[in-house]
Parts: sequence; C-alpha cells; structure tokens
Amino acid sequence: MSTQTVQKGAFSPESDVHVTREDQGKINKFARLNANLQDLQDEIKNKENGMKNLEDASDELLMVDDEADLIPYMVGDVFFHATLDDTKVKLEAAKDELTREMEELNAKGSRCKEEMAILKRDLYAKFGDNINLEPDED
Repeated sequence: MSTQTVQKGAFSPESDVHVTREDQGKINKFARLNANLQDLQDEIKNKENGMKNLEDASDELLMVDDEADLIPYMVGDVFFHATLDDTKVKLEAAKDELTREMEELNAKGSRCKEEMAILKRDLYAKFGDNINLEPDED
C-alpha cells in the first residue's frame, strides 16, 4: 500500500466521490454564473465612472455665470450647444437613466449570487474538500 499526501482541496483519484452528468452540469452552470457576475461587476464599475463624470459636469455648471452662454454638451462623439437650463435637464435625465441601469445590473448580480450560493451549497455537500468554488485571491 502506498502512502500519498493529498493537499486540502486537491482531487484524490481514490476518493469515493463520482461526478455525474448532473453534477457536471451544476459545475458548468456555476462557472457561467461566475463569469456573468464578473462581467456585471465590470459593467457596474464603468457605469459608476460615468456617473462620476456626470456629477463633475453638474458641478462645473454651477460655476457658469452667464445664462446666455451656450454650453457644449457631448452626445456620442458629437458636441452640440444648449442653454444652461437645457444642459442641466439633459444631465439630470442622463443621471436618472444611469441610476436605473445600475439598479438593473445590481439586481441581476444579486440573482446570480443567489443561484451561485445554491449551487455552491449542493456541490460542497457532495464533494466537500474535493472541489474549490472560491475565487482565487491574487
């Protein structure tokens, strides 16, 4: 009989755990959800940066003295000029839209986390230390 040292969390071929097709499906679904969650978090970060830019633009508008001046406002790759009041309205509308989008992304992220928690519970119950579903710490 040979003695082997098995690291915690490492797969041991002598273990009595067998991976069924259903188990593999759960593992694959967990991986897809994890990838989707990462994408959602990146998208939320981008939206937060966009919100910061809109807040900065709103702050800059507070320093405008003359309401007769036309304010350059960028839409896509093009600037157009609008009055101070119109620009403020457009900025508020853009902030409201961005807030709504971020709320939707956060809700999707929460649903992903809930599904992942259920899958994680099931997979750890069956495989114990033979599976690692925790994110790598870099």
